Amino acid sequence: MKLAIWKKKSTEKKDKPTKSKLREWIDSIIFAVIAATILRWLILSSYAIPSSSMEGTQLTGDYLFVSKLHYGTRTPKTPLRLPLTDNKIWGTNIPSYLSWIQLPSYRLPGISQIKRNDIVVFNWPADSVPRPTDLKTNYIKRCLAVAGDTFQIKNAIVFVNGKKAQVPPNLHFSYQLVTTHQISQRVFREYDIYFGGENSNFATINQAGQHIYYLFTTPANIRQLQTRLGPMLKTAKILTHSPNEASQEAYPASYWKKLGQQLGRPFAPVNLPWNQDYFGAFVVPKQGMTISMTKENIVLYGPVIKEYEYHKSVEIASDFSQISIEGKALKTYTFQQNYYFMVGDSRHNSIDSRYWGFVPEDHIVGKAWFTWLSLNPNRSLFKGKIRWSKMFKGIY
Repeated sequence: MKLAIWKKKSTEKKDKPTKSKLREWIDSIIFAVIAATILRWLILSSYAIPSSSMEGTQLTGDYLFVSKLHYGTRTPKTPLRLPLTDNKIWGTNIPSYLSWIQLPSYRLPGISQIKRNDIVVFNWPADSVPRPTDLKTNYIKRCLAVAGDTFQIKNAIVFVNGKKAQVPPNLHFSYQLVTTHQISQRVFREYDIYFGGENSNFATINQAGQHIYYLFTTPANIRQLQTRLGPMLKTAKILTHSPNEASQEAYPASYWKKLGQQLGRPFAPVNLPWNQDYFGAFVVPKQGMTISMTKENIVLYGPVIKEYEYHKSVEIASDFSQISIEGKALKTYTFQQNYYFMVGDSRHNSIDSRYWGFVPEDHIVGKAWFTWLSLNPNRSLFKGKIRWSKMFKGIY
């Protein structure tokens, strides 16, 4: 009897159909996609530097791994999306998601908090295309101030809590060089200065026959050029805005100008004397921090309350005399989450928090971890295309 049962089971096992090669390939692909999706969501993802706003630290053509472990990954807010995509299907302008379902987003515990000088990847709060928070365009900048810090810029120098902030190496600024003779492009290339490309460097000739160059580069490079060019270099000066120069492109004036255009009712002019080189001082909003709803605070923090604090209805008077949430006028307000102030290392060639305001904590994607590939878009494959010195280097 036992022998008969054994024979029956043996026959059943032998008759079980084997998977076809196509089925094995499909199973392997499904497993790889699921594993890669979990890895990308929970641990790290790859990110390419598309512009020169971090030039000097992270260069155009750098490919980074961004750690989700450091600050803790976010639970998905938009579950209906193609795996391994951001907000578009690869190589197209077709959205890779459906916004029919929006879930509450939570952040898992991380191994560290966001610190000053961290290089952070986040969803751009002022994305011009209406998208869910977790699908807004990815930006990368340096965190100069965390929640609760007092922030100010004076003559392009950053102050945090009343003290000069730590200066990262290789900051880029805008300079004007005036020379008596034309400078070879080869000389500029030695300092990674390229004309007509992403950096928007350009040259011209004035009426006196002098050559004028406008550059984004480091103070160290300018000193070396002064030594190298000698008497033929007449002037080399940094280009900064003047104090008390009110820029309508700077936050918060930029926000109220844009909102007024959208609503068809202009807000009162915001004449804060702020620009990219003179900005603040103000306190970066912190969770639990309570402020009085003065006119000055409505101008500065009204965009935060309206856009990022998850209120259904926020009304702000055109003269900033009053702010109401769901019909109730406020005398004070307590912030519901932390915020950060992010600025690019190419200080005169970066659209950052100085232009569109604070970065909410729920927009934080992760910490820039290390560079795994670096390609110079201005050079050919056999003439310095690969920046070997940056490969597999940690980001600090």
